[in-house]
Amino acid sequence: MTSFSVSRSALIPATAEEIYPLVISFREWINWSPWEGLDPAMQRTYSGPVAGVGAKYAWKGKGKAGAGTMEIVEATEPSRIHIRLEFSKPMKAVNPTTFTFVPEGSGTRVTWTMTGENKGLGRVFMLFMNMDKLVGGDFEKGLAQLAAAVSTRS
Repeated sequence: MTSFSVSRSALIPATAEEIYPLVISFREWINWSPWEGLDPAMQRTYSGPVAGVGAKYAWKGKGKAGAGTMEIVEATEPSRIHIRLEFSKPMKAVNPTTFTFVPEGSGTRVTWTMTGENKGLGRVFMLFMNMDKLVGGDFEKGLAQLAAAVSTRS
């Protein structure tokens, strides 16, 4: 397997207009990201605009938190956000990530998808690890925490 895709979705009982601001601004991720609790001493830096295309976030932590950067490279409010996710630790990788927001009933179907290519050491790693199992649970936790974060703002 040279490429992979991990995707999870959840029906959140809120409008896309209520959910979208929590994803389009990396400063809001501290309220719902499943990785925020991995390293209490994690260093975070923000650059570019506060939200939207060009917004950037960099982190550096210990252990599973790793290190990397994210940049919002495309956004269609309130339906889609595309992020360039680049890990520098524990392994170098670029993983395009997309969030979509689709009205469904009285809520919004939020889908979080990450794709990537397995090259070099990553290809060997993938012989023993399944990316869906590795990050799928984190996506599920993050979507549940996103729903909780939206409900506390309403």
